[in-house]
Amino acid sequence: MDRVSTFEEIVGTSPALQAVFSRMIKVAVTDSTVLITGETGTGKELVARAIHRRSDRVSRPFVGVNCAAIPRDLIASELFGHEKGAFTGAIQQRLGRFELANGGTIFLDEVGELPVETQIALLRVLQEHEFERVGGTRRIRADVRVIAATNRDLQAAISSRSFRSDLFYRLNVFPIEIPSLRERREDIPLLVEYFIDRYAQKASKQIKRINKKTLELLQSYTWPGNIRELQNVIERPMILCETEIFSIDENWLPLPLTPESKQQVGLWRRFLLQEKDMIETALKDTGGRVAGPTGAAVKLGMPRSTMESKIRSFKINKNRYKS
Repeated sequence: MDRVSTFEEIVGTSPALQAVFSRMIKVAVTDSTVLITGETGTGKELVARAIHRRSDRVSRPFVGVNCAAIPRDLIASELFGHEKGAFTGAIQQRLGRFELANGGTIFLDEVGELPVETQIALLRVLQEHEFERVGGTRRIRADVRVIAATNRDLQAAISSRSFRSDLFYRLNVFPIEIPSLRERREDIPLLVEYFIDRYAQKASKQIKRINKKTLELLQSYTWPGNIRELQNVIERPMILCETEIFSIDENWLPLPLTPESKQQVGLWRRFLLQEKDMIETALKDTGGRVAGPTGAAVKLGMPRSTMESKIRSFKINKNRYKS
């Protein structure tokens, strides 16, 4: 595959992606805070790592944090560290991710999932370039470049009071929006070649060409899971492939969406995001309590069983909101 079609492991030549490359190159040589937005599976962490590799901090650490994967009561300690005895179980001093990233870059993935109290601490780091460990009083200088990413609509989160507007403006110094795979269909053949080459080498297989119908099918699909979904779709048939021609079973992909169904999917997706924000706001207001007269279910006027089902469906960690 032609080397000019890749940029720091990001594959594609579409105008939409070239615009992203241009913004990445311009901001990489600065120390400005970057906010990367885009759907799930579009490669936001790849963009963050590429910016770090093109910066003057390349010889220093790149530390990634998935803010949605850390329990609410541990996120502050994870980011800023804690002193011995700061809380039950804190048997020794621990350095946080900001200290580990000293001189380098910290990548805050899913930053929209941070609890409000941690948002305040992060705002202080961005404003004053210093922080305190949990249970400590000494201010520690933060020589760290911050790159944040989210697939949430932060403006909607601000309206629902689950995200601070002042933190948003501090993070949104240099925004980069990653296009979905639907917006860069001309890159699909390149991406297919790239993933076939990767998995063929791992499986010690020789693939000489791609079935024409397979390529047409892959280009007509809407890819709601974006590049991550494409990668998984390529890996599966590679395991089963016994010839030198790569092909997939069309039953592995849903039928292409019509323009009308695309619009319905878009409306439904926006509705689900709003519903998730409402549930998270109710859980925050009730300290993570679902049942009872002061619980989130009563607050939103729905049965407890329905609320629990929606929490599981949206993969919301209600323990993050417990007082």
